[in-house]
Amino acid sequence: MPKSFTNINKLIKFLKIDKKNQKKILLRSDFPLLLPYSLAKKIKKNDLSDPIFKQFVPLIDETIKNPEYIKDPLCEKQFKRSKLLKKYNSRALLITTNACTMHCRYCFRKHFERSSNQNFDKEIDLIKKDKTLTEIILSGGDPLTLSNPSLESLLKKLDEIPHIKIIRFHTRYILSDPKRIDQIFLKILKNMKKQIIFVFHINHPKEIDSSVIKAIQKLKKQNILLFNQSVLLKGINDDFETLKNLNLKLIETGVVPYYLHQLDKVEGSKHFEVPIKKGKELIKLLHENLSGYMVPKYVREIPNKKSKSLI
Repeated sequence: MPKSFTNINKLIKFLKIDKKNQKKILLRSDFPLLLPYSLAKKIKKNDLSDPIFKQFVPLIDETIKNPEYIKDPLCEKQFKRSKLLKKYNSRALLITTNACTMHCRYCFRKHFERSSNQNFDKEIDLIKKDKTLTEIILSGGDPLTLSNPSLESLLKKLDEIPHIKIIRFHTRYILSDPKRIDQIFLKILKNMKKQIIFVFHINHPKEIDSSVIKAIQKLKKQNILLFNQSVLLKGINDDFETLKNLNLKLIETGVVPYYLHQLDKVEGSKHFEVPIKKGKELIKLLHENLSGYMVPKYVREIPNKKSKSLI
């Protein structure tokens, strides 16, 4: 795991937050601070409007209660069998770990139970028995927090299941430690018979630097399909120029913009919400100024629906 800030007072000192701005920061939170040093270095000092600061540093705003914002906004518990989630036809999501390299303040799984169990025998058995499945999504947490030997063991088991055709990673790890995409991991992926897909979670162009681009390009050379999903976040990426620059930068790097998510209404995240009307206006502007393949689908997830819902 990369070097990270877990102590809010040390982060305040590092970012040189003045006393006036310190009053807006939540010093104690049930969802602990976890901010990689590599991302913290990109934050402008004493600037609470910095897009990286706002995503990862707890603010007093998190304590504002709203009845629409609940602990499990997607009702995932009802779809969960052990560590396997099946909400949609043909694919299932495997919660490989609860661990992440960073804690996004709007994370819709931040209230989930923590577990260090990395035995997937039960889940592999469930996948083998369900012949309707063609795709397995490795999520969490972040699947890349697993060691290479653990990932290799899991991937080999999935690779041996005939009806599984696609294995998809959902990860944000490369933003904290691009070196995670090492030669051992790349060799593991190269030996896979299934089609591998990576979906990154990048919300702002400031998150993409030269080291992140190098890590992405290593994956690109392996015949891996690369996509990105973002969450529309107030004061972070809810303006045309930011979204335009993000999507252009992704395409230049070889990553296709996939989804722009409306915020999931998880407890403590109301201050991130962008009105759907504004989201639609932003998508319209993107279509008017970019090629179609550069514009992500604007979606939201509604519990019990058979797919993401287009907005």
